[in-house]
Amino acid sequence: MKSPTKILSTLAVACAIGLPAAHANCHLPPAPSRIPDGATASQQQMVTAMQTIQEYNHDVQTYLQCLKFEVRQNQLSSNAQVSLHNAAVDQLQQIASKFNQEVRIFKSKHS
Repeated sequence: MKSPTKILSTLAVACAIGLPAAHANCHLPPAPSRIPDGATASQQQMVTAMQTIQEYNHDVQTYLQCLKFEVRQNQLSSNAQVSLHNAAVDQLQQIASKFNQEVRIFKSKHS
């Protein structure tokens, strides 16, 4: 027969292992790996980058909805959701800002 202490410690380990998996259904999409240089990019490269950014934005929005769902299912705390949400939005804003900067450069070179 196992001692109550051994059972409790086994249960604690099982819970600790299970907690990260509780919000494993939500995966932050990878950010686009490259934004073209507006000074040298072709129009097609800029259009392709824009489409990639739009897809990334859609994927981030889906991720944020997943986080909300996880909170409603009590699989993620509200504090964790806010933190993950803010990190995802910050990353999205950085990518969008960088792309917009390159678009301005591209337009200034091709106007």
